[in-house]
Amino acid sequence: MTKTRVSRATLDRIEDDVAVLIVEGREVTRPLTSLPSGVREGDVLDLETMRVDAEATEALREEVRLARQRAMQGKKPPAGNFDL
Repeated sequence: MTKTRVSRATLDRIEDDVAVLIVEGREVTRPLTSLPSGVREGDVLDLETMRVDAEATEALREEVRLARQRAMQGKKPPAGNFDL
């Protein structure tokens, strides 16, 4: 049986100079300097090239946006002025 190679990770968060990536549901840390310049939380990275996969990143952002819409359906918006 051939094991499939993991080729993508999502940048979950940045803590000081450490990037926390999600790879197959697990957290993996890497020095922030090992990632592409300008990388942002939520970006999807190709682990082989260490480049941001713009298409996968946009697809993930759209998926999250739709999930938020479904979660808020029928609920009153929160009071106050804040941004997530």
